Amino acid sequence: MVTTDETPRAEVSARARHLLSKVPELTVYFWVIKILTTGMGEAAADFMVHGPGPAFAVAVSGLGLAIALVLQFRAPRYVAWVYWFAVVMVSVFGTLTADGLRIGLGLSYLTTTIGFSIVLASVFVAWYASEKTLSIHSIHTRRRELFYWATVMATFALGTAAGDWTAFTVGLGFFASGVMFAVIIAVPAVAHRWLGLAAIPAFWIAYVVTRPLGASFADWMARPRNRYGLGWGTGPVTLGWSIAIVAFVAYLAVSRRDVEPDDAADQLRQST
Repeated sequence: MVTTDETPRAEVSARARHLLSKVPELTVYFWVIKILTTGMGEAAADFMVHGPGPAFAVAVSGLGLAIALVLQFRAPRYVAWVYWFAVVMVSVFGTLTADGLRIGLGLSYLTTTIGFSIVLASVFVAWYASEKTLSIHSIHTRRRELFYWATVMATFALGTAAGDWTAFTVGLGFFASGVMFAVIIAVPAVAHRWLGLAAIPAFWIAYVVTRPLGASFADWMARPRNRYGLGWGTGPVTLGWSIAIVAFVAYLAVSRRDVEPDDAADQLRQST
């Protein structure tokens, strides 16, 4: 994008901030990888809890999350492997947090679902009150990045609780829950396109639903047949979904299909 003296400075500034945002463009790859991270996080958390144990799982995932967020916050702009590494670690740690709080406090799935809904709503309120926007294309300051990752963590915890609630309390099981959430995730897209739902709430509704969607199918693949699963095991499911994530992220790192061209960003840096 070449700017001229006739280009309004406010327009250039807004475009520059969009290009320098520390999150990817919303392509089909974004949604595919996001769903893969949710399933991988669910399977990995279960694998560690039932293998090395809960204490090991929390310690390792917490350390991994800290490292991932340090890398993400230190990056000057969006970097595919850094961003998605952070999302993966949020997925694992968010799953352990949601399950740990429920078990440790003796709460029901419905209670934790309601509780994390309140947490997420509170983060949204604080974010909007501070920044006057909830757009992911505005993540170009440290404060907005903090709000963004707090929101991501809350969505993972809420999605974990909601998926378990529909599978266990409602009694749908994992596969039926996954199918239901696959239908639900299309609702905000339809509402945005044909019913006038704004883009930002449509995005965040779909974003929340990706968590129980991916986790439900991962649980269905991993759980034993006598528990309405395919019996593949948490280890193989974790490995399989991880390979898929790495493949997609590697493709994006090379192709840069989820970022604006570097020359456009450079020109905008020089013009602002």
